[in-house]
Amino acid sequence: MKNYLLIFYGILLSFQLNAQESISLSLDQAIDYALKNSYASINAARDIDAAKLKKWETTTIGLPQINASIDYQNWIKQQITLIDFDLDGVNEEYIFTQKQSMNATATLNQLIFDGSYLVGLQSAKTYLKISENAKEKTELGIREAVINAYGNVLLTEESVLILEKNIATLQKNLDETIEIYKNGLAEEESVEQLQITLASVKTQLSKTKNLKNIAYKMLNITLGININTVLVLTNNLNQLAKENLNLGLLTNDLTVENHIDYKIAKNNERANELLVKLEQSKALPTLSSFINFAYVGYGEEFDFTKKDQKWFDSSLLGVSLNIPIFSSLARSSRTQQAKIELEKAKTNLTETEQKLQLQLATAKTDYNFSIEELETSKQNLALAERIEKKQQIKFFEGLSTSFELTEAQRQLYTMQQNYLQSMLQLIANKAALDNALNTPINN
Repeated sequence: MKNYLLIFYGILLSFQLNAQESISLSLDQAIDYALKNSYASINAARDIDAAKLKKWETTTIGLPQINASIDYQNWIKQQITLIDFDLDGVNEEYIFTQKQSMNATATLNQLIFDGSYLVGLQSAKTYLKISENAKEKTELGIREAVINAYGNVLLTEESVLILEKNIATLQKNLDETIEIYKNGLAEEESVEQLQITLASVKTQLSKTKNLKNIAYKMLNITLGININTVLVLTNNLNQLAKENLNLGLLTNDLTVENHIDYKIAKNNERANELLVKLEQSKALPTLSSFINFAYVGYGEEFDFTKKDQKWFDSSLLGVSLNIPIFSSLARSSRTQQAKIELEKAKTNLTETEQKLQLQLATAKTDYNFSIEELETSKQNLALAERIEKKQQIKFFEGLSTSFELTEAQRQLYTMQQNYLQSMLQLIANKAALDNALNTPINN
């Protein structure tokens, strides 16, 4: 019994160790990790593998195909044929088949010409390119998602630290105010006002801690790791904001043809061109050939496995030419439909080009605004800190009321959150601008 308990506790310990597994990651390391391990990245790679297999599947249609079959027949009641050999009007019964037979056949088929097959080969290549483009698009989305998730975690981390610092300051102010009140030098309202503010900030801290846990789990999911894995982030919000501050990006131009969204739209146009060709190719003749080899054995009993069983061989060579002549304009209708889809794809390509230009202009505007907003928030925070500090001095010297101190504190807390949000917004807008500029992953 003692040994079983030791084994049980050992298993529990191993579970706890696994649950507490930790990974330290900078933002760049997190992006690299997600590109290899995120669920979306893994499935995008699988889509490419599937496209390669699809390409080969299409190629094999034009390669030799060999099929074999074995047929065994056993007449439960043999068929009778009536024949009047004497021409006397009386039919006699005859059985011309053996009770059992076995037929082994092998057939080689070869497609010689089929327009649809040639178009299919081109379509398979295009399909592979579409899958590769989809993977590139997925990777760009993963990069942006990781940056945002990583930034959200840092935001909650910084928020917790600031709130804890604010609580410590408030608690100190409250303790001092209570002592002053006991000595009759302050009103009870001042104590109550500080108690309300302190309780409010504590509630905000509790909420932020819960949000921090959720933010970590969201980052874990984005990275493609177990949500219970402990992450240690080696970057901080201020550091990332400085690294993502690059005014030079505002002057960068976009080569639309290189953008992944344009490539996807272009491949869609190409796919519709091939669809038109496919429908047109169905009006062409198809030519194929086959060669067949067969062995047949007969017997009244099942003796086909014996050496003395006699087998009769045969062989057949054939060529088949199929010429479409008239389809009541069905082929023409399908071709016209394909041409309409092609025109739609061309229109979508033009629309994509215009949208990419607008997306870039919007991303540059948002990024430029976030740079200005960060500087403004930084200045406002410094002013709010000085105001709050002055109000503390005035309050404890009896020159201002608790209401004025509370207002200064609330203003400070708002400016603190605004500053954190402005850093996060700068990082997020930089990621959006990178995507709008189609900045490669390795940059």
